[in-house]
Amino acid sequence: MWNDKRLASVMRPDKPIEQGVLRENRGRIELIERRTLLRGGISLGALTMLTGCDITNRDGVQSVLSRMSHWNDRVQAWLFDPNKLAPTFPESAVMKPPRFNAYYSIEDVKPVDMATWRLDVGGLVKDKRPWSLDRINALPKVTQITRHVCVEGWDYVGKWSGVDLRRFLETVGADLTAKYVSFRCADDYSGSIDMPSALHPQTQLATHYADEPIGIPYGYPLRLRVATKLGFKMPKWITAIEVTNTYPGGFWEHRDYNWFSGL
Repeated sequence: MWNDKRLASVMRPDKPIEQGVLRENRGRIELIERRTLLRGGISLGALTMLTGCDITNRDGVQSVLSRMSHWNDRVQAWLFDPNKLAPTFPESAVMKPPRFNAYYSIEDVKPVDMATWRLDVGGLVKDKRPWSLDRINALPKVTQITRHVCVEGWDYVGKWSGVDLRRFLETVGADLTAKYVSFRCADDYSGSIDMPSALHPQTQLATHYADEPIGIPYGYPLRLRVATKLGFKMPKWITAIEVTNTYPGGFWEHRDYNWFSGL
């Protein structure tokens, strides 16, 4: 086992083992700390105990953190109230334009070719015909003014209008008892949410922001809006929706972000 003297030497900031373990897993640790019930934080000492006292075993450390992340997802899903609404705000609080967020810079955004764009629907649905933007816009619209929260720590209030996702899923005859709804995007991004979050009253396929069509950098022509989740759970430039019982993950989830990521 590790005695106090040896543990103290390992925790010195100039030691390569700290750099190789904590820094290597810092992103995963920060995500767990933000979204988990373990508000006390994760220290090197805690990882030492959790991994059988061998913090040089990187696979062991990553395995423990991965299990904690999955446990956190299950707890959040269990605590989620599908009827509890996120706070709403006055029109005066709306940020115009919205803040850009993606895994690349705004200069690298490529406009969607609307001459060929369509929304494909697949998986556990009865009607798999693709949708045009005109057909989507013909559905009744709902509007919300809610806060967008990024995992990086910033937020803003936005006004979103579009189609209630529950209504859309009902329209295509989706199996509402399925586990997941997944999304693919024109920029090769992907994401997925749980069905209870998909059916939440404030979850929508947004087509407009502040009463105007969503701008090209912000997801035109279609993006997901989930007021009860962190921003990376809301894909932009959506091209396909699938209802499934097979865990689909997503772009950031495959890079160790918590999957549920509720607020």
